[in-house]
Amino acid sequence: MPVIVADGAWTPQGWMADCEIAWDDGVIVRVGPPTGVPSERLKGKSVTPGAVNAHSHAFQRGLRGRVQSRTSENDDFWSWREGMYALADSLSPDAFEALVAQCFLEMLEAGITTVGEFHYLHHGLAGHRYADPDELAHRVRAAAEQVGLRVVLLRTAYYRAGPGRDLVAPQLRFVDRDPTETLASIERLKRIPGWRVGLALHSVRAVPPTFLRELRAYDGLVHAHVAEVRAEVEACKQETGAEPLACFEDAGWLGPQFTAVHLTRPGPGDVARMAQSGAGVCATPSTELDLGDGWVPLAWIDGPLCVGSDSQAAIDPVGEARAVEMGARGRMHKRNVWGRLGDESAVAQRIMDVATTSGDRALGGNGAGLVPGGPADFVAWDLDRPAADGVPPLEAIAFASRPEWVSDVWVGGRRVVSEGRAAARDAVRRRFSQPARG
Repeated sequence: MPVIVADGAWTPQGWMADCEIAWDDGVIVRVGPPTGVPSERLKGKSVTPGAVNAHSHAFQRGLRGRVQSRTSENDDFWSWREGMYALADSLSPDAFEALVAQCFLEMLEAGITTVGEFHYLHHGLAGHRYADPDELAHRVRAAAEQVGLRVVLLRTAYYRAGPGRDLVAPQLRFVDRDPTETLASIERLKRIPGWRVGLALHSVRAVPPTFLRELRAYDGLVHAHVAEVRAEVEACKQETGAEPLACFEDAGWLGPQFTAVHLTRPGPGDVARMAQSGAGVCATPSTELDLGDGWVPLAWIDGPLCVGSDSQAAIDPVGEARAVEMGARGRMHKRNVWGRLGDESAVAQRIMDVATTSGDRALGGNGAGLVPGGPADFVAWDLDRPAADGVPPLEAIAFASRPEWVSDVWVGGRRVVSEGRAAARDAVRRRFSQPARG
């Protein structure tokens, strides 16, 4: 049975110095003070639960650095989307898998042990169905297995360009014929042993009201883009007379199993809808700022909240969670928004929860963290560095860390990153360095 002892660990009881973690068959069996001679002493390193990336479009990693020049006088989400369409329309299955694996590699080395992949590239060029209709979903799974990352596949429902709008050619790769095709795919994918699958409702743009109701035949984990940009909200109001979150509520979707991604433009009554239903929000600050979408509404910051890397503008899970707190400070003109009087570590604890255990809950896990009986998914942070000198360890990770501080990563008890390098790094990068499009 492997046993490590770290200088410290973040546990549900708070920070524990000189902490032993033991596991067997991928499951944690002990977290506590050292009991004997460990298999390994992690000197200068501290351990946290693995980060959870609750919202990812991995293929969009191919856009990084390629959409940062003005293409129109009104460069915004919609002009960015044209670049995304061009990328999506250029990818063969092999190129898609190589690109996804490269993105997953970066996630793993940043301390992410589980990703919720909001997967909507389903079909071939011009909507051609592959011989295996789930071909590209299987490529996501293969990429995750190569890297050693857990993936929760959020299989996306997507049917139209928007109310009264014609589909453009690249969107045909996203579009299912009807809810029956979508639900059949989810049922096939759920039969794969050891793989978690949920439903993603792309948006009210892409899923008409009648289909929102028909998809209620599905019962399980569901995520959806909600009220990301102003034009989406206005189009929804013109079509239905209601704002996006109200449409999801009317179709019966809101509940603890529902995560609203973005929700940067909430409508009247949305705060009450979220609170009463127990639904959560996934913020993606780096992407929301990159696209000019807006910022996490202050109304959501104390509720069920997780983070994601979305378009892969940056992959830094703790940095995303930190950005929520810092953004709230800027808007409220006050400090320590997540703080509590008498609790010196409250802000750091909340940042780490948003980056780790809260995301696990949003993807169907129990979000328990480092506890006996939980999965042996954890990260060792190298705090033997000048930036961490004199800083309490949890605060060093929460407020100062960068992905490069991640030293070692275990997923299901298997060490997949050692001294900052994933075991699969060379093979994945070599494949990606070959033409990634085509």
